[in-house]
Amino acid sequence: MTEEELKARLPAPIAARVQSLKLAGGRVTAILDAAGLDPAARESLEGATRDTLGQAEGVDEVRVATIASRPERRIVAIGSGKGGVGKSTLTANLAVALAREGHKVGVVDADIYGPSQPRLLDNEGERPVAENDKLVPVESRWGVPVLSIGHLVEPGRAIAWRGPMAGRALGQLIDANWGDTELLLVDLPPGTGDVQITMLQRFRPAGAVIVSTPQDLALIDATRAMQMFEVGQIPVLGLVENMAGYLCPHCGEASDPFGSGGAEAQALSREIPFLGRIPLAPAIREASDAGTPPAAGEGGQGEAFREIARRLAARLEEGAA
Repeated sequence: MTEEELKARLPAPIAARVQSLKLAGGRVTAILDAAGLDPAARESLEGATRDTLGQAEGVDEVRVATIASRPERRIVAIGSGKGGVGKSTLTANLAVALAREGHKVGVVDADIYGPSQPRLLDNEGERPVAENDKLVPVESRWGVPVLSIGHLVEPGRAIAWRGPMAGRALGQLIDANWGDTELLLVDLPPGTGDVQITMLQRFRPAGAVIVSTPQDLALIDATRAMQMFEVGQIPVLGLVENMAGYLCPHCGEASDPFGSGGAEAQALSREIPFLGRIPLAPAIREASDAGTPPAAGEGGQGEAFREIARRLAARLEEGAA
């Protein structure tokens, strides 16, 4: 029996997926395209192929392998020049907002020394499994898979690693089995240290989002972060101003404890898109501590995050990266 005759025995949907079919010494080797199939469908495809070809005259053994094109996966780094500006909260909410818009997005918590994403995405205490020497991300109830060093160590345990160890840990988190995830948001630690350098040199993000509060001191550090990405030839996709204005829940009076408009002015002066501002609101803090990102709901606090997510998606769609 010829190889063409063997292929003709297969049902049309399976035959359309045949990439290669070889017959030698009674052994058939078939390579099938399994793009778009989940593990169960892939197993069914392999079994049906093996059963059908195994019934052919002169065939003693059937070997089936499936291949699937790896999705194009882009990385967006979420950075800041200093800590305490709300970078992790922004990352979690952007991921949730993007997932609600139909994007296949995951989160890497690269803040090795102060991981926050397990709390923010409400999967604290869960542990990732490993398949073929790669970690499998932990699912969240918001449709966003996430990996964090916080999933690998005991809660509250201090991490005392030198730079190279932190860099290797970052590599394991990013090189994990992310499946069909198309966009990874990487919550970077503050500053411009070893983890950031590893990110730039090894993983080449499609772009970066910089987070700052409006005050001058935070903006000085945010500028350093922008310069780091620019030197590494990573485009800065935009700047976000967090803690921008406080509305008193008792009297309704608005105030600006950290100043106002500084990040937007900085973006304008550096000709970088301004993606939006997030208010200083107790409701955001309370929801974040409870693992319920405001972007997951329909309330007004979540709309600010959703609007920034839409602008970020538009920047990526434009090919800014």
